[in-house]
Amino acid sequence: MDFGINLATSADSWKVVKRAEELGYTRAWFFDTQMLNADMFVAMGAAAVQTSKIRLATGVLIPSNRIAPVAASALASLNALAPGRIDFGISTGFTARRAMGLRPVKLEDMKEYIRIVQRLLAGETLEWTFEGKRRKIRFLNPELGLFNVKDPIPLHISALGPRGRKLTAELGASWLNATGNMAHAKAGIADMLGAWRGAAVDPAARIATTFTGGCVLKDGEAADSPRARAQTGPHATITLHNMVEVEEFGNMGRNVPPPLQPLLERYREIYRKYEPADARYLQNHRGHLMFLRPEEHEVCTADLIRALTFTATRPELQERVRELGAAGYNHFAIHIRHGHPEMLEEWADVFAGV
Repeated sequence: MDFGINLATSADSWKVVKRAEELGYTRAWFFDTQMLNADMFVAMGAAAVQTSKIRLATGVLIPSNRIAPVAASALASLNALAPGRIDFGISTGFTARRAMGLRPVKLEDMKEYIRIVQRLLAGETLEWTFEGKRRKIRFLNPELGLFNVKDPIPLHISALGPRGRKLTAELGASWLNATGNMAHAKAGIADMLGAWRGAAVDPAARIATTFTGGCVLKDGEAADSPRARAQTGPHATITLHNMVEVEEFGNMGRNVPPPLQPLLERYREIYRKYEPADARYLQNHRGHLMFLRPEEHEVCTADLIRALTFTATRPELQERVRELGAAGYNHFAIHIRHGHPEMLEEWADVFAGV
């Protein structure tokens, strides 16, 4: 297993990524959440010219944020800055779309988007439908070297449900799983391994990534200490953000454990007071995966953090990572919380002992 970071993108994310490279992290995943963070491709371009080894990945690109030819051009442009170090991660969208009041992109639409991007990157001429018409497109002058379509750009799909995992296997892609606890992570990898094998894809030839958040606790430190809350509280509460919007936007696949249902109901009361009433998602996703809003502190308890994040002492976390490796994951990506670059060293210390 190797280790990476995922981060809420800022224009100067390259500073965190450069330090991650120095510490031995192998991959950096950049969020494509345009209403919350800086532009993903701008940040990746800066990181590309400031690093030399670490892989740079869209983590994850949302199809509706830009048309497929633009995404292909951006990926190929990055590939010229960091040859052979670019990964194409994609999903149907959670926060990037909910923050604009939208449901996820349909799986079939994402599949078509992937087809267009990959065939353009392969230098092919293909047909696509745009503005109601079917047209042929291709990159017209790749021989000028303005971008790079020679070095491969591997595909990774974030798939939290069985239909998405089936598509991942069908396309022979690597896989991303956003998780917060061992049971959820193990169930996901077992299903993905079965899907790959069912599609005659060798799992050993693919990357199985677990995305998570957490805090490396000091001896005797509580899971809801101010430091732990700052580092991992925003990860714990995304499940609450999801669950209060399930009827409107669907379920992203992470639920609140039954013993913690009272916390969900308390957050639902908070959510119902958000304004404007016809766009509560604007407040629900403010600070998502970056910071706790003042009203969230009362529901971000030690129990919620322990249940939905990888928050424990260094030896306990090392054992969990080993378990994930034994279950079938070969890449572990930890969220480096915005404003907390010290997490890089803390988690590097965990990984050094795995």
